[in-house]
Amino acid sequence: MENEKCCCHKTKKRSEAEYKSLINRLNRIEGQIRGIKGMVERDVYCTDILVQVSAVSAALNGFSRELLGNHIRTCVANDIRDGKDETIEELVALLPKLMK
Repeated sequence: MENEKCCCHKTKKRSEAEYKSLINRLNRIEGQIRGIKGMVERDVYCTDILVQVSAVSAALNGFSRELLGNHIRTCVANDIRDGKDETIEELVALLPKLMK
């Protein structure tokens, strides 16, 4: 039960809705990547490929925002309530990595 509410064991049981949403996003991104690969294989013009790469980057950013929001609302909030302040430091260390 403890793993369901915190990430301190580096696993997290996600709700069915959260799981489905994240997997759906990843499936769309995977399809976009396959599409870009096909464009390269078909010698599609560079700018057309770059537009699709930009769309994938935006989709990955959306995935990251959703995952981070879920992490803060669940793992971080629960750990703070439980007095586990080290989770705040973990989040503070994570943010610069996400802002590259």
